[in-house]
Amino acid sequence: MTAAPYPFSARHIGPGLNDTRAMLAAIGVPSIETLISQSVPKSIRLDRPLALPAPASEAEALAELSAVMAGNTVLKSFIGAGYHGVHVPPVIQRNLFENPAWYTAYTPYQAEISQGRLEMLFNFQTLVTELTGLPVASASLLDEATAVAEAVGIALRHHRDKRTKVALAGTPHPQTLDVVRTRAEPLGIEIDGETIDDNTAALLVSWPDTFGVYGDHKAAIDKAHATGALVVFIADPLGLTLTDAPAKLGADIAVGPMQRFGVPMGFGGPHAAYCAVSDRLTRLMPGRLVGQSTDSKGRPGYRLALQTREQHIRRDKATSNICTAQALLANMATAYAIWHGPAGLQAIAGRIHTLANRLAAGLKAANISVLGSSRFDTITAEVKGKAASIAAAAEKGGRLLRAVDADHIGIAFDETSTEADLDAIAALFGAKAGASADSTVPGKPRGKEFLTQPVFHENKSETEMMRFLRRLADKDLALDRAMIPLGSCTMKLNAAAEMMPVSWPSIANLHPFAPAAHSAGYRAMIGELEGWLSEITGFDAVTLQPNAGSQGEYAGLLAIRGYHRSRGDSHRTVCLIPSSAHGTNPASAAMAGMNVVVVRCTEDGNIDMDDMKAKATEHAQNLAALMFTYPSTHGVFEEGARDLCALIHEHGGQVYFDGANLNALVGLARPGDIGADVCHMNLHKTFCIPHGGGGPGI
Repeated sequence: MTAAPYPFSARHIGPGLNDTRAMLAAIGVPSIETLISQSVPKSIRLDRPLALPAPASEAEALAELSAVMAGNTVLKSFIGAGYHGVHVPPVIQRNLFENPAWYTAYTPYQAEISQGRLEMLFNFQTLVTELTGLPVASASLLDEATAVAEAVGIALRHHRDKRTKVALAGTPHPQTLDVVRTRAEPLGIEIDGETIDDNTAALLVSWPDTFGVYGDHKAAIDKAHATGALVVFIADPLGLTLTDAPAKLGADIAVGPMQRFGVPMGFGGPHAAYCAVSDRLTRLMPGRLVGQSTDSKGRPGYRLALQTREQHIRRDKATSNICTAQALLANMATAYAIWHGPAGLQAIAGRIHTLANRLAAGLKAANISVLGSSRFDTITAEVKGKAASIAAAAEKGGRLLRAVDADHIGIAFDETSTEADLDAIAALFGAKAGASADSTVPGKPRGKEFLTQPVFHENKSETEMMRFLRRLADKDLALDRAMIPLGSCTMKLNAAAEMMPVSWPSIANLHPFAPAAHSAGYRAMIGELEGWLSEITGFDAVTLQPNAGSQGEYAGLLAIRGYHRSRGDSHRTVCLIPSSAHGTNPASAAMAGMNVVVVRCTEDGNIDMDDMKAKATEHAQNLAALMFTYPSTHGVFEEGARDLCALIHEHGGQVYFDGANLNALVGLARPGDIGADVCHMNLHKTFCIPHGGGGPGI
């Protein structure tokens, strides 16, 4: 067989032999190998090829991945718990989600080349403020669970860290509660059930709760306000098209997932979350905030606003460590709302609500108890020991239900649910669906007066929507037009062959809580990728769980914290960080309960080793970690990296290697060999995940 004339690597890298020679001549270096040997210290160079499979062509790689993911079993999901089936409008899938003008752009730090994305993110903020009734919303967070944790952070900052308890009204989804507990523990925060007193920083109101019930929480909300605690609504945004806005019910903060606004489940992500707050909390918000302004000629324009809250300025005093969020997915959710408009969203929500209520009516007629009397889309039935058998019968019929425990089973409807689904699920209980059902959403119906802005009414034909998305893209600079040499987020190719599989049903439509046997393809792919990344980095184990570089930092620092605690060294809380470090480093360390000590840098930007030695010695008894980026933030392979790691180990600390610039190391050196103990990799920097104009940032 004749080899392809242009292998994937040649297409990926771009410059040909003559281009390479011209660039080498311009800098006075005879070869690539000479350039590497002059740039990368010999002491860290890898002396062998990486032990990875032979490269594959695009066609071979796609065929291999397709075969692996065929191991998934994608049944129709009624599991819910924060993840729902969706219909992705083809006009959005083709013109936004699969469009490099949208998915290859950089974070919109430079407003003049980012007006399209900034306008769409401003529309996202408008969508969120309209649904929640709160005046200010951010330009997306990472997911529901971390958004709730960030809301708790707002409450703690509001009380100047003087309150140490969080109360619950209704039960959040288990994964949400787990993340909140994990984030609370290093800061000494107690998640204290329903108790509300003068030490309560926040009341978390699940709206609805994980069982689908809108509880009567008025007394708890009133008590929270009376004690000065902030009220946080964890609210399903599609349900908010039918119910009173959280602000009317007493919310100071509202957070939730935007996944069901046209973003596939994708075995758990990535998806955007939202966060909205009252005016007095604006400067305590995490993440990006887009503002509208006018230029010198009075024309409207958009830019990132109130950036002094953020990690790249306030560092360890920042409101959050979040840098990249979920811009691409937030834009996708916004486009979904624009495409359907308020009437369409209410029609979708109303149909889902009716299906749920008709099932509830049928179950009650068959003498089967249902939790709660007020709901949106989810039924939790009491089945007295039969949950597993009912779930198994549903699975045989091609549907997945949620066995909450032995006695309770949950059914969550979504926009993909049909009349046939309703009848089949009712039959599992020996019941028939009710012919009709009254609304059971709490309070007064929302009515029609929301999302009145023209953008949510003007783009209802496919031609109009296509042109709208094109007009916004034309206001931006992305990799489909030019190189953006602003960072490793964009200085690589998002190859079409690497992006295509994201839209495959076998990848896009699997629920994260599907039975383990159903995700065999995903698990095989994840296991293989973890093995490859271990070989590339020189570490013993890899997790793909963190949802962004900031979350990778936080997870790694918690691992270091856990290591010290396991050895009885809980007093080790000092984290050394060079002054040149990215702002997420000190922000993450502070969130992990560590005390940041800054190490000076020399005039040329390198770490001042004399100051490093002095600080390591001074804090030897309490040293937890060093965080350092390599090559450095200004792109230099500093000498003495191995000695630096040895110095920290000598004084009892662990080394956190910030892998933001790992694309300069792959195949040349490995962080684990240099002496690092923990490292995060930004897959949107070193590998193919697109930066999306500000996320995802896996």
